[in-house]
Amino acid sequence: MVSASSLDRSRIALSLEEMRRFGHRVVDLLADHFANISSQPVGAKANPAELLSLFSRDPSEDGRDPNELLAELEQNVFPNNLHVDHPRFFAFVPGPNNFVTTMADALAAGFNIFNGTWFGGSAAAALELGVVGWLCRICGLPQTAGGLFVSGGSMANLTALVAARHALLNDRIDGATIYFSDQTHSSVERALRVIGFGAKQLRKIESDDEFKLPIGKLRAAILEDRAKGLRPFCIIANAGTTNTGAVDPMIELADLAVAEKLWFHVDGAFGAAAVLSDRGKEALRGLERADSITLDPHKWLFQSFECGCVLLRDRELLKSAFQIKPDYLRDVHRIVEEFNACDHGVQLTRSFRALKVWLSLETFGLAAFRAAITRGFELAELAERELRARKTWEILSPAQMATVCFRFGKSDDLQTRLVDAMLRDGYALLSSTTLRGATALRLCTINPRTTQEDIVGTVERLDRFARDLGRA
Repeated sequence: MVSASSLDRSRIALSLEEMRRFGHRVVDLLADHFANISSQPVGAKANPAELLSLFSRDPSEDGRDPNELLAELEQNVFPNNLHVDHPRFFAFVPGPNNFVTTMADALAAGFNIFNGTWFGGSAAAALELGVVGWLCRICGLPQTAGGLFVSGGSMANLTALVAARHALLNDRIDGATIYFSDQTHSSVERALRVIGFGAKQLRKIESDDEFKLPIGKLRAAILEDRAKGLRPFCIIANAGTTNTGAVDPMIELADLAVAEKLWFHVDGAFGAAAVLSDRGKEALRGLERADSITLDPHKWLFQSFECGCVLLRDRELLKSAFQIKPDYLRDVHRIVEEFNACDHGVQLTRSFRALKVWLSLETFGLAAFRAAITRGFELAELAERELRARKTWEILSPAQMATVCFRFGKSDDLQTRLVDAMLRDGYALLSSTTLRGATALRLCTINPRTTQEDIVGTVERLDRFARDLGRA
């Protein structure tokens, strides 16, 4: 005879009381995290030997109390990650989400909304269209523009480049060449490799002294390829590089793309959302000229992972590149006025990513987001001033798009040891990169909950560690 408890388990369900108790604990844990994170360490990177054995066993045969499992996660999992939403996490590009977007994710997952077709999720499709339309408008794109939400910049770049390949090359890529700077994100090269382009078709052009794509070298490369009988196809610009926050000269690049009849793609995964602010709009002049744009709300619009977006000047080019009508989706395609996201990108099964963007924008208001983006610019400039006020620090790339790069002394090894020292200390974290062959440290200051005191305290610690390590 099957017991009541085992019968309930076989339905993969908790009782109402169990759901409420467990759910309240989860919400309390998240609320405590958001409220108290600034007083906690910035996170930890654990040794593989210490963690892998904890999760190598088979799952429980008879099940366990979810509240006990939550306690295990509190002890072993949540502390042993870098908290990319921490106000003193300045490494890479932070992921400063907010509590409202977290709850939106819970709602989207809890109601398990299918966002691949209008037939399966009409309200979700309508809301996504509304948010995408707003993103197109702030980027200055025309009424013909559109797009969709994807996992992040990598998938957005891939989606845009597939549409470009189909629109300009009819998917025949022999002899086609693509142009971008040596500061371009690796996801672009990966996307081009995935969609069939070989290394000999990629033109990675050395950036100028400001780490931007130089027009002269680009024009010369295009002319040289045409003389060889090749087919220049696409220019890719950066709207805020990961390394330095550099913005390529988009107006000049757009002019060149029009003159040469090339596709103009802007990778704005990091920086494009800054166009919402006055400072961002000025830095990103020419963004409105793009044929396609990558934009990540899980960066400078403060959303939880995963939340990327791809925008196209002509939304119909996505459908022409991706739409396939299998027999089992005949009910989906019977009404042509309905928007089916699956026809515009790679995924059929899609989560309701747009919900969190809509809910947090409406909750806090656009003015709050504009102010938060502006603060990101200002905090990087504060960090630069603090570094310049101290001896032996060298600024390798001045603050731009909330990013500043620098180093202490001349030793590359010392910069690496500084990153490790900051990670062990736990107060704040930065990352390193390479600029013109030199190891550089960098701070990215987009978290809206970072304070001026956080910046000053971080620079003071860096300075102290650098001098202690230098003497050692």
